[in-house]
Amino acid sequence: MSRQSLAAVLARHRTKPPNILQALLEIQGALGAVSVRAVPEIAKALDVTEADVAGVLSYYPELRPAQPGRHLIRVCLGESCMANHGAKVLARVRAHLKIEVGETTRDGRFTLAPIYCVGNCAVGPSLMVDGDVIGRVNPDQVPALLDSYT
Repeated sequence: MSRQSLAAVLARHRTKPPNILQALLEIQGALGAVSVRAVPEIAKALDVTEADVAGVLSYYPELRPAQPGRHLIRVCLGESCMANHGAKVLARVRAHLKIEVGETTRDGRFTLAPIYCVGNCAVGPSLMVDGDVIGRVNPDQVPALLDSYT
């Protein structure tokens, strides 16, 4: 996205009060992420404080401050999945990829993110890889499962 098209996106969101979330979602849709370096420019264009923009950016897990990997892994942290050992699945994903939640592997292959319900409670623990919902995940299945995504 060029600086001119970024300005055009921001111009569409100069409302009172501004919809910061909608502006950030549109920017991310065009750029793939919302860089924290752009926060001052966004805040100025929307006539809000940098803290307002940074707060929205950090609050919503759907907003990414950096380009995601080729595959987005979301481990369900909802109550049902956690009651069915979802924490063990998350730990196995983190250990296998050698990253923490919110990080991307060095090769740019995977980004790990939380999700708080995938609507698959009856067969938890669940995770999503891109748009694929996978239920009844056993921690021992994680390496082979992730290795199947190239």
